[in-house]
Amino acid sequence: MSRMPRRTFISSSIAGAGVALASPWLGRARASANESIVVGVMGVNGRGSSLARSFAQRPNCEVAYVCDVDSRAIGKGVDSVDGVQARTPEGVADFRRILDDESVDVLVVATPNHWHAPATILGCAHGKHVYVEKPCSHTPWEGEMAVAAARKFDRVVTMGTQRRSHTVHREAISRLHDGAIGEVLYARSWYAARRGAIGQGAAAPVPEWLDYDLWQGPCTPRPFKDNLIHYNWHWHWHWGNGELGNNGVHALDVARWGLGVDYPTRVVSAGGRYRFEDDQETLDTHMVAFEFGRKMITWEGLSWSPHGINGAGFGVTFHGSEGMMHFFDTGYRIEDQQRQVVDDQNGPNDDATHIENFLTSIRENQRPNADIEEGHKSTLLCHLGNISSRVGRALTTSAEDGKIANDDQAAALWTKEYRDGWTPSID
Repeated sequence: MSRMPRRTFISSSIAGAGVALASPWLGRARASANESIVVGVMGVNGRGSSLARSFAQRPNCEVAYVCDVDSRAIGKGVDSVDGVQARTPEGVADFRRILDDESVDVLVVATPNHWHAPATILGCAHGKHVYVEKPCSHTPWEGEMAVAAARKFDRVVTMGTQRRSHTVHREAISRLHDGAIGEVLYARSWYAARRGAIGQGAAAPVPEWLDYDLWQGPCTPRPFKDNLIHYNWHWHWHWGNGELGNNGVHALDVARWGLGVDYPTRVVSAGGRYRFEDDQETLDTHMVAFEFGRKMITWEGLSWSPHGINGAGFGVTFHGSEGMMHFFDTGYRIEDQQRQVVDDQNGPNDDATHIENFLTSIRENQRPNADIEEGHKSTLLCHLGNISSRVGRALTTSAEDGKIANDDQAAALWTKEYRDGWTPSID
């Protein structure tokens, strides 16, 4: 596929959507479960290869493409489905090959964060349903645009917050909503991990295996550094969202789901870079509180120590008028007000149920468990927590849409500057 000039990439892809809207699933209220859903996976160096294999393992689903700007990763993506499906996926460097193929029904987006929403929007405009990894956007505005694209083009779009589909976790939230611990007023969430320093990067030639221009995509270009790719972009605001957007989104999604809240009215953040002196810009020690009227969520992020709360690196505890629920990766535990365990449940927590829910939603023309609108609301909490930390003060926000009030400096971080001609659009 020939290289498209940067200036025309976003607008041309949207304008060409009419050609690609011949997807066999477009406009069908319901389709046979025996018809195969064809998938293209964008970004297979890490999480994407696992997702490719998971999709290939589902009945009547096959992976037609694996795509990555790192030529070394393409073989890894192809190998991930080897022996799982009869078809050998085509390996491509440019995801526009997936958009242009009318036989592809689903775009899986497992790229760095700055590509999540732009690729989702383009996928919807080209008639593809989209499975986008968390967080679903790099800025709040992008999240709003992703929701708008899903609705305008009538696409099923889900975010990779897989706990929304785990049977044991759905049971836990149902029991919360049914009053298992009384009125639920507070959720405490956290993530702790032992990460090392990334050092001081130096300007370097772009490796021959990397299409760095396409890797940057809609972001304003920055010179290549030798300690940026493939993971350390997470800790730079230009491309990532820190630990809050990286792993905090999972816990905050559970907390918001359990409390039954949408948008906060006040957000306050504290923390900083305490452990290492290196190139990282995002916080390695972070506390955020979100107020929702008479309910509250807190999140604690600790990127340099594995010692989380209750001995767990990840978790959420819900506190109610009649007890507490500890929500963890493999299940949940309920304690009464005397701290006695009254129930303890465990169950599987793999990707299969989440992917199956997404595919069923496509076939039955319904909203998935982790619909993009729910994904946006949870991702927005991460953005607001980061914005509060960057401006150094509490934010007053709207309970209607989460928008920041009476703070021009903070509100300016609702969006960002894009490379000339690459601003996402659904017009």
